Amino acid sequence: MLVRLLRTHLRPYRWSIAFVVLLQLVQSLATLYLPTLNADIIDNGIVAGNAGYIVHSGGLMLAVTLVQIACSIGAVFFGARTAMALGRDIRGAVFHRVHDFSAREVGHFGTPSLITRTTNDVQQVQMVALMSFTLMVSAPIMGVGAVLMALNQDVPLSSLLLIIVPVLGAIVALIVSRMRPRYRTMQRRIDRINQVLREQITGVRVIRAFVRDGSERERFEVANTELYDVALAVGRLMAYMFPSVMLVVNVASIATLWFGGHLIASGSMQVGALTAFLSYLVQVLMSVMMATFMFVMVPRAEASAERIEEVLDTVPSVVPPAAPVVPAVREGRLEMRAVDFHYPGAEAPVLRGVDLVAGPGETTAVIGSTGSGKTTLLNLVPRLFDATAGVVLVDGVDVREIDTARLATLVAIVPQRPYLFSGTVASNLRYGRPDATDDELWLALGTAQARDFVEQMPGGLDAPIAQGGTNVSGGQRQRLAIARAIVHRPAIYLFDDSFSALDYGTDAALRAALARDIAGATIVVVAQRVSTIRHADRIVVLDRGAVVGTGTHDELMVGNETYREIVLSQLTEDEAA
Repeated sequence: MLVRLLRTHLRPYRWSIAFVVLLQLVQSLATLYLPTLNADIIDNGIVAGNAGYIVHSGGLMLAVTLVQIACSIGAVFFGARTAMALGRDIRGAVFHRVHDFSAREVGHFGTPSLITRTTNDVQQVQMVALMSFTLMVSAPIMGVGAVLMALNQDVPLSSLLLIIVPVLGAIVALIVSRMRPRYRTMQRRIDRINQVLREQITGVRVIRAFVRDGSERERFEVANTELYDVALAVGRLMAYMFPSVMLVVNVASIATLWFGGHLIASGSMQVGALTAFLSYLVQVLMSVMMATFMFVMVPRAEASAERIEEVLDTVPSVVPPAAPVVPAVREGRLEMRAVDFHYPGAEAPVLRGVDLVAGPGETTAVIGSTGSGKTTLLNLVPRLFDATAGVVLVDGVDVREIDTARLATLVAIVPQRPYLFSGTVASNLRYGRPDATDDELWLALGTAQARDFVEQMPGGLDAPIAQGGTNVSGGQRQRLAIARAIVHRPAIYLFDDSFSALDYGTDAALRAALARDIAGATIVVVAQRVSTIRHADRIVVLDRGAVVGTGTHDELMVGNETYREIVLSQLTEDEAA
């Protein structure tokens, strides 16, 4: 997965990568040449007492060192820039894929996991790419080159490499094989701690209201301790790795000095050659150490790449039409024919054979018990989900054949739990229509019964709104969300229990203003409160996902027992009449 992800997203930067490899090659060759020059200075300059040779070779060493430094800086600069660009592109790809997801895919992954995959997981892949450009490219060049140069200095002494390198490789392989599953577990536990933290921050008022601080603290401690345990296990393995590698390096150096000293004493090897061989041996082992450092990071990056690819490979269940159709008219007529909807893995469908008609200038209400499928029914219109059977028509055209952007101009939905973005009142109202004027914003606020409290806020339309609208009350948040839909000026308004936080007086005033100011539009209202929908032109009664009655309030009170039970659970017989 990691290789596939890198190959896909590094393709546009192949020339930059080729330049980094070239710089690393030159830098490695310069590094390999320096011990040989040092050996020549010792054998031909210091031992022979030739000062001119020392000065000449020393100048050459200085020039080679400057080339090495320049290439190293250039490789790090261009490698870092390419790695950061890779991270940016992968984050962008994940972001755009998630934006294409329907509510079904978002629910499958979960918001905390998607956040972790977009941030922490991408960071792990980005870091491996950076280390590859700065360490992994030079490691094999240094390793192979140092072995060849060591053989050039003394072949019998080079036989030590046949023992040292396999031992080092075996130690690294053993430790890395134990680290890989722990890194996968670590990423899952980061998901978990993000989920707990997000829930506790979002639900802090509920936690304090029910005095659940202690239990929530314990829940966070459990998630935190689980992450701590697996991170500690990984840390212990890393603690074993580097001392083990250094032990092998030091033992190899001692063995080289021992055997090399005997060769010098017998006259078969010079002092400079032994010094150069020792340098090349250290370079071989250092290249293995650099590869070891990469092996430490690669398992976690592999786990992260798998999680990223899982998101990128997920095909959205709601896809744009291949040949978009533009409705011939813009009336806002909504029709559902034998609509079914079934969640994946659910035992029974949420909606069964639903038929519904809502015309322009009419208010259609949908009512039913909890879990009867009211919200799901509304979500099918703007294609937050797609019906598993039947068709949803807007102005006579199946919504699955209408261009997504076009459908967004025709339909506006005010969800059950309205969400406001961080910014200002104006930026939230202009979310669906950036060119709306201030006068249009005030008009929408007046219709939504929100003008009074916005005028009292410091700055009016420029008053700040916190993320999620947490600095306004629930009723104010609902009214601002309704005003945002009105500014959008669609042909179809979908209100999903959007008046539940309003008092009866505000509810009545808002419904009267909507009937007056958007009289030509199609309005579909889902509500639990009977007083909100009793004056609708048409009321659709849902029970266990099926339509069990359609008509006006008076007609349903007489002929539909399900509706009558709902009404009498809230009103007396006289009030209902």
